[in-house]
Amino acid sequence: MTSSNSPAIEARGLSKTYPGGRGKPRVSALNDLSFSAESGTIFGLLGPNGAGKSTTVKILSTLTRPDSGTATVAGIDVARHPDRVRRAIGFVAQKQVSDPMDTGRENLMLAGRLQGMSTRDARARAIELLHRFSLAEAADRQVQSYSGGMARKLDVAIGLMHHPSVLFLDEPTTGLDPEARAELWAELRAMAAAEHMTVLLTTHYLEEADHLASRLAIVDHGRVVVEGTPEQLKDGLRGDAVLVELTPSTDVALALTAVSGVSGLGDVMVEGRMIRGRAAVGATALPLVLGALDAAGLDVASATVARPSLDDVYLKYTGHSFANAEPTTQEKAA
Repeated sequence: MTSSNSPAIEARGLSKTYPGGRGKPRVSALNDLSFSAESGTIFGLLGPNGAGKSTTVKILSTLTRPDSGTATVAGIDVARHPDRVRRAIGFVAQKQVSDPMDTGRENLMLAGRLQGMSTRDARARAIELLHRFSLAEAADRQVQSYSGGMARKLDVAIGLMHHPSVLFLDEPTTGLDPEARAELWAELRAMAAAEHMTVLLTTHYLEEADHLASRLAIVDHGRVVVEGTPEQLKDGLRGDAVLVELTPSTDVALALTAVSGVSGLGDVMVEGRMIRGRAAVGATALPLVLGALDAAGLDVASATVARPSLDDVYLKYTGHSFANAEPTTQEKAA
């Protein structure tokens, strides 16, 4: 177990490459990645698919080794003592881990027994978790009859059976509809408080990171580009975001030239047909931007002013928006 003064999870300079295949160069999944998560917190790794989040979790949970760098979980070196790490953690993978032909109760009992729990203790823990995740009425139904949200909650419960001190949640709500996702968020918040554990959450949902993580690191191309609480990261961007979408017939280069001269508008950049900028008071800057485009005879499809978001934070530190951070085919495995 980690001491109160030590991080529950610490990664330092992690690097990892994978074969490119068919004579191609190796693919870099992690590039000197470092972060630490304090005990008793929900720490988020936020990044698009292929950013390196899953590779990081695989290293921390002893499923793979880094090419270089060190990591500790619950105060245990993952490379030197992988067996001890496995006993200290719970792991919820992206894909369903429960057996669809068994009941929810049977899946939990099996997980507990595999972790060395007695039949009595496993039964009591299973009942506790079935009630906590609102699965008690479905406890003796086969998992194949569960909805996606129910099956995902069972996966989390399986990861909690042996009272781990650190729980890894790798993209826990991928594939769930918005209602099921919001329900699982509520369950996860309650679970973290009740279990007094550290949770490492990987996600590519901006809203999920904002809602669940008490602190997060934004990951891009295998490295941490910025770390802090969601509010700290958003508050670090002064002013408002000004977004203008141009019509397909509008000359983007001319539009960029036109708005670049607007007083009080800074950090101007173009992504596709979207022009983004920042202003101290967006409501004041937006009419000036639209006026400059109109004077140049350029058409606008839509215009928006918004308070800073995690997407704006991602844009500032990576140079591209979250939605446009598409991985290559090789990067998707990371």
